[in-house]
Amino acid sequence: MKCPFCGFLEDKVLDSRTNKDGTEIRRRRACLNCNRRFSTREIIELSYPLVIKKDGKREPFSSEKIKNGLKKALEKRPISADKIDEIVKRIENAVIENGEQEVSTQFIGELVMRELRKIDHVAYVRFASVYKDFKDPSQFIEELEKLLKKSSKK
Repeated sequence: MKCPFCGFLEDKVLDSRTNKDGTEIRRRRACLNCNRRFSTREIIELSYPLVIKKDGKREPFSSEKIKNGLKKALEKRPISADKIDEIVKRIENAVIENGEQEVSTQFIGELVMRELRKIDHVAYVRFASVYKDFKDPSQFIEELEKLLKKSSKK
């Protein structure tokens, strides 16, 4: 690790600590040349697949887009920000575990709808109306009827 003060390339690690959820390590280091101390952070870097849009264009996977879509669907609903972050993490994991180099927006949309269906039916219908591009009220009614049938089977 290059010292940020003198540029020397050798140091020693004085202390290593993992954060609470085990996704990051903070290392306290000392430069072997100037003896000044500095900290570094080590995080896991995952390789996400490309997302194939409806028009065929490809773009990098974005957790932020998923989070924003969830926030819109869950606006004024009793769901915490922590819960939204949990959902985003589950969707990220499902996309990675899929193992493909490319995934469709349809695949991601279905994951989002499955998560919303579990926690809030109003948010689910909101998201579905945009995702499935509802054109008239009868499509809302059809989706609500499907949701009610699935709820009554439980």
